Amino acid sequence: MAELMKGKRGLVMGVANDRSIAWGIAKALADEGAELAFSYQGEAFGKRVEPLAASVGSDLLVDVDVTDDASLDACFAALKVRWGRMDFLIHAIAFSDKSELTGRFINTSRGNFRHSLDISCFSFIDVSRRAAELMPEGGSLITLTFQGSTRVTPNYNVMGVAKAALESTTRYLANDLGPQKVRVNAISPGPMKTLAGAAIGGARATYRHTEANAPMRGNATLEAIGGTAVWLCSDYGACTTGEVVHVDGGYHILGMPQAENL
Repeated sequence: MAELMKGKRGLVMGVANDRSIAWGIAKALADEGAELAFSYQGEAFGKRVEPLAASVGSDLLVDVDVTDDASLDACFAALKVRWGRMDFLIHAIAFSDKSELTGRFINTSRGNFRHSLDISCFSFIDVSRRAAELMPEGGSLITLTFQGSTRVTPNYNVMGVAKAALESTTRYLANDLGPQKVRVNAISPGPMKTLAGAAIGGARATYRHTEANAPMRGNATLEAIGGTAVWLCSDYGACTTGEVVHVDGGYHILGMPQAENL
């Protein structure tokens, strides 16, 4: 432990269980001395998050619906009362109807398209605006994306469009918030064995394929993703903004599978 985050406070949004990418990030930040708050949606997720939060010394949990302005206002009001300011925010929130994460993209429904973009992309704008108001001395905002944003990935469908919008959002937010020293970046892991990842059709096959073909012959670990977030949230990330940082064993550089897998 180097205590890179000692004295820093932030909100982690999107922890579902101990295999969540958001939890890997939260754990790494806590190990480096950060003080954390957690958001969750609904009682069921709250029961899962509470013991995890307690394990890193946090008792600040807030039930948040990112599609509801009053809910978001209440969340950041609670943070302001408890802390006065904050230093970082982790946005690990995305959603699409599971039935539309199989088959053809052309069959995407209007309703699910709107809902997916609202939760998976617009919510980052919404929480960033509120968080930045509590960062008078600067800070770091991080969201999570996936390579399906720029390359067609089987069954990723409308989530690919949502992540493409999210990456563009990251750049625009970085430009808006740069003058007040708030950095905005996205982390792009490869396929992960998470609750969210399991909702995508063919997830296991995709995981095996990237593991076999990534230059490092492996998928990302929660520890590696968490460490990347620590760097971006710490003072060492002071001059990095508007980036999509890939943590995928190098898979994103490939044009074709490895020769032995052709």
